[in-house]
Amino acid sequence: MDGVIYSGNDLIAGADSFIATLKNNQIPFLFLTNNSQRTPKDVVNKLTGIGIEASEEDVFTSAMATGWFLARQKPQGSAYVLGEGGLLTSLHENGYSLVTQNPDFVVVGEGRNFTLEMVNLAVEMILNGSRLIATNLDPSPKIAGWNNLGIKSVVAMIEEATGVQAFSVGKPSPVMMRVARKKLGLDSANTTIIGDTMDTDILGGIQLGYRTVLTLSGVSKSTNLNSYAFAPDLVINSIADFDVEAWIKDSPNANRPFTQSKEEPASAGHSTKQNLFKDTPLSEVV
Repeated sequence: MDGVIYSGNDLIAGADSFIATLKNNQIPFLFLTNNSQRTPKDVVNKLTGIGIEASEEDVFTSAMATGWFLARQKPQGSAYVLGEGGLLTSLHENGYSLVTQNPDFVVVGEGRNFTLEMVNLAVEMILNGSRLIATNLDPSPKIAGWNNLGIKSVVAMIEEATGVQAFSVGKPSPVMMRVARKKLGLDSANTTIIGDTMDTDILGGIQLGYRTVLTLSGVSKSTNLNSYAFAPDLVINSIADFDVEAWIKDSPNANRPFTQSKEEPASAGHSTKQNLFKDTPLSEVV
């Protein structure tokens, strides 16, 4: 989201009209974010503040994906958490107990309130058999004045101290990417991911057979693209340059009927205006 829909606290030009186009034409979409600190309500409030109407059902975070994953790995399990509101809420909602002794999992999310004592306790738990989970492995932007180490730095410290590699749930992990697609009720060929980062959004999309769009309004820049062994299907300067209608017409499945699951209607919570693209397949994950 950051780098595609907004930059910091500012709306990226064209993002509001892009989302309006999706809604007006009943094209299913999700706001997909690796930020595990925020609850869906927090994300909606952020979007509302910059002029985009959204509901909590439009949001899927790495914290939500982590709760979903752990509930299926060990139902009603326990976790020691290095993380904040969004992650704590998701684990509670998925039936997990938050403990400070003998947890099934040590779960690391983004946050600014870690202490070395908390990290040492996590290390001890892992050495005694707890399994290590990371909501995501986004690196620090390495910018002077940045007030967050980046979750990858914290996880790397714990991995070095324990000799145990964390399992990451967020982008580009297939766990989060596949659950997001299933929430939309579409198959892989009908799914497009739009992101600003080659190492997460685009890599994850390519690995699962999604169509991929890289916007240069965030992390990845055009000067760096040749260093990757993979490439997005489309590169744009910003979301304002994305032509939804042309993208759909160019879809390899453009002549196939639009399909969605009966359990999750694509238009839920969205406009009921005439769907100009009702016979073309597309879902957007941004």
